[in-house]
Amino acid sequence: MELRSTRWLALSYFTYFFSYGIFLPFWGLWLKGEGISSESIGLLLGAGLVARFLGTLIISPSIKDPSHLITGLRILALLTLAFAVGFWFGNGWAWLMINIAGFSVFFGPLVPLTDALAGTLQRQINMDYGKVRVWGSIAFVIGSAVTGKLVEVYGHNAILYALTAGIAAMLLGMLLRPSVKPVGEPRESGAPTISWKALLGETPVWRFLLCVTLLQGAHAAYYGFSAIYWQDVGYSSTTIGYLWSLGVVAEVLVFTFSHQLFRRWSARDLLLLSAVCGVVRWGMMGEFTALPWLIVIQILHCGTFTVCHLAGMRFIASRPRDQVIRLQSVYSALAMGGGVAIMTMVSGFLFEHLHAGLFWVMALLAVPAMFLRPNVTPSAPAETAR
Repeated sequence: MELRSTRWLALSYFTYFFSYGIFLPFWGLWLKGEGISSESIGLLLGAGLVARFLGTLIISPSIKDPSHLITGLRILALLTLAFAVGFWFGNGWAWLMINIAGFSVFFGPLVPLTDALAGTLQRQINMDYGKVRVWGSIAFVIGSAVTGKLVEVYGHNAILYALTAGIAAMLLGMLLRPSVKPVGEPRESGAPTISWKALLGETPVWRFLLCVTLLQGAHAAYYGFSAIYWQDVGYSSTTIGYLWSLGVVAEVLVFTFSHQLFRRWSARDLLLLSAVCGVVRWGMMGEFTALPWLIVIQILHCGTFTVCHLAGMRFIASRPRDQVIRLQSVYSALAMGGGVAIMTMVSGFLFEHLHAGLFWVMALLAVPAMFLRPNVTPSAPAETAR
């Protein structure tokens, strides 16, 4: 069966992020339902994040010919489904570790490779990337909201049922044929001219990387333990799903209107805003559990995550062209991968002993970022800094 390429991409984004909207908010809750301790949950989720980082770092760049992207996506989706099914066959520590590592190492590269496919097709056909990609955000909201309701009705095993169904739907969608096959020149594997030592030795660069790693790493407690924490204080899985959805809605709105909101803001300004939001949000999360406060906390997701990511993109855009590729890769590795992975492992231990106090530790992580913010000297577009 053949599907119009834009619809094929939209379906791929939708099914991926529907599944991610199940996994990210609720997998810690599933592990808890299987009798896993908070410390072990932190280690398992952290190991999954490390595997996701390695999969993205190693597998994604290995597909250099655009014509192989669809085949690569299908293979990755099949392997992801195999490990999702693996969770059905046991809950021993070693078995869970193998499965979460295998699941994450193949699940992680699906989005960057789908983005690469979208970029290739944009050059071949008249396609509005934003209108296609937005289906992923919509799916995350639906996935987290629906799963919360299912867990309330059917118990924690509904998380595994929903995740397996979502991954299976993603594979089936990818097996359809897009109307336009991707073509293009294979990507060059030559390294950028600047060395790692020279890049990381620059004061603005290492200050930037440390700053964003702290700010994004502070989300580890939220990603891994917010659902467990809110359930412990009496909220239903449905409410938890809606709260997670609200955070993503706020994120999407700020991404959508970022140009109008922050056109004159420098990366340094945005990092300060994100750090302040981090101190306020994580402090509130450690202090308040009433629903009106939780709504405010979730709206602040657009400040702690989205604004920080916008700052990262703006800082990278301000650097000389020969630094961009390596800086983008190390930013993704540290801020979006390694920092969150390490803090997730630490969070399991802290949640076991501090419970709500864990979120105050996350608030403290954001404080040094206020003083580490790099000065930004734009090398190209004047609009990236002031």
